[in-house]
Amino acid sequence: MTQVSEITTLAGRVHGPVFQPGQDGYTEEVAGFQTGVPSSPAVVVGATRPEDVAAAVRFAASHGLPVAVQSTGHGLVTGADGGVLVSTRRMTGVEIDPATSTARAEAGVHWGAVITAAAEHGLAPLSGSAPDVGVVGYTLGGGFSLMGRKYGRAADQVRALDVVTADGELRHVTADTEPELFRALLLGGRDNFGIVTALEFGLVPVTTLYGGGLYFGPEHLGEVLRGWRDWAATAPDEVTTSVAMVPMPDLPMVPEPLRGKHIAQIRIAYLGDADAGERLVEPLRAIGPRLIDSLTEMPFTASGSIANEPPHPHAYRGDNTTTGELTDPMIDTILELAGPDAPVDTVLLVDLLGGKLARQDDAARFTVRALSIVDSETADEVRAAHGKLFTALRPWSTGKLLTFVYGEHDPHEQAPVVFGETDLRRLTEAKAKYDPANTFRLSHNIRPN
Repeated sequence: MTQVSEITTLAGRVHGPVFQPGQDGYTEEVAGFQTGVPSSPAVVVGATRPEDVAAAVRFAASHGLPVAVQSTGHGLVTGADGGVLVSTRRMTGVEIDPATSTARAEAGVHWGAVITAAAEHGLAPLSGSAPDVGVVGYTLGGGFSLMGRKYGRAADQVRALDVVTADGELRHVTADTEPELFRALLLGGRDNFGIVTALEFGLVPVTTLYGGGLYFGPEHLGEVLRGWRDWAATAPDEVTTSVAMVPMPDLPMVPEPLRGKHIAQIRIAYLGDADAGERLVEPLRAIGPRLIDSLTEMPFTASGSIANEPPHPHAYRGDNTTTGELTDPMIDTILELAGPDAPVDTVLLVDLLGGKLARQDDAARFTVRALSIVDSETADEVRAAHGKLFTALRPWSTGKLLTFVYGEHDPHEQAPVVFGETDLRRLTEAKAKYDPANTFRLSHNIRPN
């Protein structure tokens, strides 16, 4: 336990607030969007600038404490118990350079702020389905964009990172200046190598897209999965798409046609005009009657409406597998273990990869994702149900994506699963060089040896 005088010294070195357990503001500062991962850090630093982050890391290193970082808290997998939590939510600067089609976003920025700022110049970022997700955490996990099949992952657009490493030094990292660290940060290593205080990344010349959802009733789930799979086999790279099976709650805020039903939603984000979009989705509309058909041309600033993900913090757990095919036996397995008769309510998503999302020597064509709301009484049941689903899908699995592992997981078990042998070796070597004491271990941890 650190002494009060040492905490006071730390507080004098940073511009932002410093909290300890029991102090006013501590609980609010620790809270994130993911409420199912309890966290009790010994010290919380509310950073307002890179120098605050550096001071927090040096303090942690001098006391042998682990360090965690949090902006929105969407991707929490383990608590920062007894460690130092650096909260970056106050670092909200956004700059757009239309001459070079680039953006610079500080560590606490949400995608919505970048989307709005870039739109003023006829540009858009490779943001995901939810505009309230943090830019940095999303990108360091790879970043699977609504335009990913055309333009690739968000990480592919990164030009430079400002990062505080375990020695407390602030580095400006590019592919030329520090290629090993640059590659490690963007291979999905996330916060294993330091705390990124700002990102510089490319934008694309997109102002509108044709998108939305086709919603089908529970009697059509199998037809939707098979019909979408067959249509996706020839889908152009200009369309990024997924299909979701969702047990909709019977609540007033849910649109009446969907209320209380286990529905299927085909999600579309197409980089083309409305006429071409209408022709593209004709086979999907032919699958059957729709409960809702929201496909339309929209400004990119409205792209968050496609998935329309819940905006309020809650507890959830999720996992995934990648696969090179989506066979009828796989679909039968999905319907049995994640459909209306599944042991727990499960949101099941299948994403189409390929195009610029294809990675070298990677056979993955789809991801299958499962996500369930949890509480203290259902966590074990959800874990068991997800385990049964992904065990059954294992014969078709080609791996796993770290960015779609949600909620409380063993932080040490994921790295060998989500990284190939070559990438894991490179990440382990970089970890030994930049964080030999494993200070940044409160995540999906890559060990330094």
